[in-house]
Amino acid sequence: MSSNSSDCVVQTGKLVVHIAENGHSYELDCDECILVESVQRNLESLTRIPFNDQLLLCLDMKLELQRPLSAYKLPSSDREVFLFNKARMRSNSPPPTIEQVPIIDIPDPSLPSSNNNPHPLDEATDPALKALPSYERQFRHHFQHGRAIYRCTIAKFDTCERLLREQKVQERALEIAWGNLDHFYKMIHQTYMDFTKCYSQQHRNHNSLLVNFARDIEKLRSIKLLPALQMANRKCLLDFVKGENLPKVVDDCSSSLRQFENKVSEFRQEFGELKHIVEHLFSSKASFLTKELDLTMKDHQRFINEQKSIMQALSKDVDTVKKLVDDCLSSRLSSSLRPHDAVSALGPMYDSHESNYIPNMQACDRAISSFLDFCQHKKNEMNSFVHYYMQKIACIQYTIKDVHYKFSVFQEALKCQNDQFDPLKVVRGIGPAYRACLAEVVRRKAAMKLYMGMAGQLAERLATKREAEVKRREEFLKVHSLYIPRDILASMGLYDTPNQCDVNITPFDTNLLDIDLSDLDRYAPESLLGLSSKHEKYGSSKSSLSLSKDGSQLAEVEGSGMVLYEKYDSEELLEGSDLVEIAGTSKMEVENAKLKAELASKIALICSISPDFDYESLDDSKIDSILKNAAEKTSEALNQKDEYIKHLKASLKMTQMQCESYERRIQELEQRLSDQYLQGRKPSVDEEISNSAISTVRTENNKLEVSGVEEAHIPHAMEEVSCASSSSKSGLLSKHGKVREQLGDNMADSSSIVSPHLDSSMMDPHRDEEHLCDKDKKETLFSDGDMALTTSFMAVSISQPVEDLSDKAIQQGLDAKTSNDQELQSALAEKSNQLAVAESKLQVLTEEVSRLGRELEISRKLLDESQMNCAHLENFLHEAREEAQTHLCAADRRASEYSALRASAIKTHSLFERLRSCVSSAGMVAFADSLRALSQSLANSNNGNDDDSSGEFRECIRVLADKVGLLSRHRAEYFDRYSKAEAEIELLKKEVEEKKESVNTLYLKHQLEKQVFYTRPS
Repeated sequence: MSSNSSDCVVQTGKLVVHIAENGHSYELDCDECILVESVQRNLESLTRIPFNDQLLLCLDMKLELQRPLSAYKLPSSDREVFLFNKARMRSNSPPPTIEQVPIIDIPDPSLPSSNNNPHPLDEATDPALKALPSYERQFRHHFQHGRAIYRCTIAKFDTCERLLREQKVQERALEIAWGNLDHFYKMIHQTYMDFTKCYSQQHRNHNSLLVNFARDIEKLRSIKLLPALQMANRKCLLDFVKGENLPKVVDDCSSSLRQFENKVSEFRQEFGELKHIVEHLFSSKASFLTKELDLTMKDHQRFINEQKSIMQALSKDVDTVKKLVDDCLSSRLSSSLRPHDAVSALGPMYDSHESNYIPNMQACDRAISSFLDFCQHKKNEMNSFVHYYMQKIACIQYTIKDVHYKFSVFQEALKCQNDQFDPLKVVRGIGPAYRACLAEVVRRKAAMKLYMGMAGQLAERLATKREAEVKRREEFLKVHSLYIPRDILASMGLYDTPNQCDVNITPFDTNLLDIDLSDLDRYAPESLLGLSSKHEKYGSSKSSLSLSKDGSQLAEVEGSGMVLYEKYDSEELLEGSDLVEIAGTSKMEVENAKLKAELASKIALICSISPDFDYESLDDSKIDSILKNAAEKTSEALNQKDEYIKHLKASLKMTQMQCESYERRIQELEQRLSDQYLQGRKPSVDEEISNSAISTVRTENNKLEVSGVEEAHIPHAMEEVSCASSSSKSGLLSKHGKVREQLGDNMADSSSIVSPHLDSSMMDPHRDEEHLCDKDKKETLFSDGDMALTTSFMAVSISQPVEDLSDKAIQQGLDAKTSNDQELQSALAEKSNQLAVAESKLQVLTEEVSRLGRELEISRKLLDESQMNCAHLENFLHEAREEAQTHLCAADRRASEYSALRASAIKTHSLFERLRSCVSSAGMVAFADSLRALSQSLANSNNGNDDDSSGEFRECIRVLADKVGLLSRHRAEYFDRYSKAEAEIELLKKEVEEKKESVNTLYLKHQLEKQVFYTRPS
């Protein structure tokens, strides 16, 4: 639907409104532009609830009359509106009427008769054919009867569903009302907590002022003013107080404090009663729940399904008998199916209808009827519960409004009482203010010194910059005056020089008192602050906290004075110049002045905190948290200090090790230089030997510095030896001694080659290491080949003399050959005989080996068979192990099942014992309380692992507790009513007696008047 504006679309839809008192629902066709007032007018005609008694709630919002539905995002499919009747929420409203359910009765169909509905087969001569129409009429009657029962059952079940929906609506309405009440109660409870906190702090401060008033007066009297401040009428701090009316003010304040304390106590008691009522109401809000009824509804759905299946069976049987009758009329029965067979088949079907189908339909209808009565009873209970619950909510809301109105009165009273205590606050604040003023004097003196020093430092800096600028100008003129005439440069203004900068500060703070920090505690001791005992308990901690740089904790309480002093702290005076040396002063003096100004600033800060502030307002938990944070920061700083000390020690140790290494290196170099100097004066051969020995010793003692030198020079030595061997190969064939001599000379040369390298490595081992690292790969490639070549050359040179000796031996053997021929022949014959014997022995051994081979084959077969047997045994053992494991698992499972059953039995026994103890409780109220406690205990002990029986028992106990609680409340209400009725009856009896006496009196008076009238003379 479009509105007046063409570019705006109005949202339309159905507005669902639920009635809280009975659960009825209405759907209204409306758009978002309709006012709430129009909706209420429409609801007045539909629900008969007067316009002024209507209260519409959507979620936690109340619908105002003059606002459109769009202000509440209505109409919407996900938002419901609940209508509450204000008249039903009053305490004198009558209870709700009993819910009446219309009686649903559908008449049964009339019995079939052949006279009313004749059939062609009724005149048949065959009894079987004549029975078919009768079966058809009976089956149709059964179907119609069943359909009537089914319709009646469906109507009853629909009524049950409607009652369930209405109860769900009422439950949601209760949730809305509860949420609305909870919202207002939380607001009033927060207001009460804030008021209590404010009152407690103010009462504590005011009480402290009254209790310590005499002590404060004595403190002011005992503190004398500085001699420079003393006057004729001002000798001590007490002279600052105008004390003519102080005793009267103290009495008035004390009386006002007591009266207000009594009023607050009464108010606290009233709020405590309200809190108790609200908590009791919130605890009983879940007495009626529709969850159980919903589950019962789903369970009764099976009766409807059973009736549906029976109706399908009856319809199928009607179709079957109709088909048989039609086939008989058209003579289409098969030869195998005769009328007698058809009638015999219909008989059991008829018996099933009479004995099974129709009784089951009626049983289902009776079950649904019982369930309808149960739903009606539940609906009546819900109506009564909603009625009384809404009355309690209305009463509590009225009390909350009354309490809310009282808060404004108490706030105003707090303010007035605070103003009344102003004179006592002045007395309390004189001492801290006096100490703060003296501390400010000290701070200003220190700040003035720093200020003057920084001014001098600024002048020195500017003078330095001026000198640099003058020097630069002079150099510029010196360079360019050679090319440009001086008058031109003067005309350009380049001969000007910067002026001197004079930093002059007009004297200030000349009237400050001549006092220091030591005078502060003498003329204004810390006892003037008037801190409480609790502050004395945490004195040192709170002093450190107060003197902390940020002061964040105290800033939360008294921010004004702290902001003032933190904003103009003396540290800003030295910002960017920390511990710089000011002209005429040392760094230590600067640091001393800075610390003195900071300490005086913090003292003034502590004294400037409002005297109303009491350290008792900080509870122990907050103080403990502050102290804990300070301890953590201190511990962290100490840990960082320890870590830094460890770091410095480690650095120092590394430096010492490095220095020691340098010292050892220097000593080694000095030793090498001295050794080299001494070796230069010896013969060359001795020098080579000593050098090689020293090199060897140095290599063993200093492996880290000269490692690898020996391995690097060995291949070179081997090359020299092999070269010497190859060059002297021809000489070895003629003279062996000469060869040895040459080898000795060559070995000496190789040693002379090795020694200079070792000497050079001693002089500079780092350079040798680099050189060896570069050549190591190349030398390794040649080392193996050089060794092999050297070996071969040495073998050739040594085997040559052996050949000369063997020629002589052969010559002698040839001369004796002829004499030994016979000896050889005899020896040959002997060896032949021995060979024959050996062949025979070999044959025997061969046969023995064959026999052993056969035995070995037999043994191998036996071994294979044994291995097969072992494999079979292992399979049998594995199967037996698996079977045993299966039996063990089954036994464990049965044991666990037995344990579970035993635990369940013990638990069930304990639950029944607890239930028995509840039942045996004396008195109805004790029984209800114990049963409710048992239900809550069972609900709290539910851990989600219980079985179905425990859950059902818990649910039964909960339902029983709810019902017993309801009966207990009804009993209490009836007993109250009975007491009231008896009181009214007694009152009526007294009134009747009084009326009776009055009538008797009037009757006697009337008789006397009548008698006088008759006795009067005529």
